[in-house]
Amino acid sequence: MKIFFSVGEPSGDLHGANLVRELRRRRPDCECVGYGGPRMAAAGCELHEDLTKLAVMWFLRVLLNIHKFWNLVCRADRYFRHHRPDAVVLIDYPGFNWWIARRAKVHGIPVFYYGVPQLWAWGGWRIKKMRRFVDHVLCKLPFEEAWYRDRGCNATFVGHPYFDQLRAERLDEAFLERLRGGAGPLVAILPGSRTQEVKSNLVYFLKAARIVRQEVPGVRFAVASFKASQAELARKAVAATAADLPIEIHVGRTAEIIEAADCTMAVSGSVSLELLYHAKPTVILYYISRLAYFVQAFFRKVRYITLVNLLTASDLFPKRVATYDPAAPEDAQVLMPEYLTCEDRSRRVAEHLVEWLMRPERRAARVAQLVALRDRVGHGGASVRAADYILDTLAGAAAKPLRTHTAFGAGAPTVVADAA
Repeated sequence: MKIFFSVGEPSGDLHGANLVRELRRRRPDCECVGYGGPRMAAAGCELHEDLTKLAVMWFLRVLLNIHKFWNLVCRADRYFRHHRPDAVVLIDYPGFNWWIARRAKVHGIPVFYYGVPQLWAWGGWRIKKMRRFVDHVLCKLPFEEAWYRDRGCNATFVGHPYFDQLRAERLDEAFLERLRGGAGPLVAILPGSRTQEVKSNLVYFLKAARIVRQEVPGVRFAVASFKASQAELARKAVAATAADLPIEIHVGRTAEIIEAADCTMAVSGSVSLELLYHAKPTVILYYISRLAYFVQAFFRKVRYITLVNLLTASDLFPKRVATYDPAAPEDAQVLMPEYLTCEDRSRRVAEHLVEWLMRPERRAARVAQLVALRDRVGHGGASVRAADYILDTLAGAAAKPLRTHTAFGAGAPTVVADAA
């Protein structure tokens, strides 16, 4: 059995690696190949390309890399023609993955989308592509199954794969003890896994850190960098604007930093589920350009950009879509204050942190709310359920012959990567 993967985000690489392990555990003869990242390679997937190096966002950056994406689509098409895998598994990375799905369907290869893009939040018009090119929609969030089924997709809820990784994670206790041993409370700074996010948001996190330090004597900060190059960006930013603040910068220590922290400030993304798992009071920031802020208002269909807040929303798709407002009654249930913005919101970010640090009862109440939600939704097993679903489905499918010829479309693809 041979399964082709197409995975382009660092978080997708993590989920893909866990899925590869589960598939190979059940079927030792299962050959996993395709596009992914270093974690998938370590799990036994034969990479044709490290697609996580092209985890870009926004239209202009996509255009600058369009030739690379197009080359990868052509390579996948040739592989499908000459080697015909039994299935194609896509994880996140919409835009590019639509083209991979399109080529798979031309060759009669079943397509599974594991961890589907959040079309319900920003791209409902793309549901036609999901119906046409994807045979099996494997959903991460509880409400997604009904949303996709109502729109004609073969959808199944398997759970969020991030919780599998979190439950299996083993923390470095010595490092954790060192972080906890410092004098004063610790605030974690999580500037994102994409370099673009770090460049856009870290400056405001550092401004918020300065405000917090003025209000909370003895407070310490730790920056969790995804990779070494981003840690170097953080060191330069700290040296330029916050050299007098007690800030440590670490690479590959996100889990330990979160666990040791009293509260955190973070960029929106799947890390919010990790923060939920550890029950850490968190304020979310996502700074974008004025143009991007203007454009997103036309596409966003939900009030919140943070997964944790979506899990608590009483109305997922309100008639009037706006951004979070701490004074609005409809936002009273929000567990992670969030600021999708094109303006400086560092003071608001700092105000939440100061409240949790200076008023222990407020922090304890927020922790209790996060624990309650975690106990309700934070169960593992998504990778197991997805692997079982894929293998059971393929076991009942009749084999199809290789296609020796195919007409390849003349147009170049439009590729847009996911922000959430």
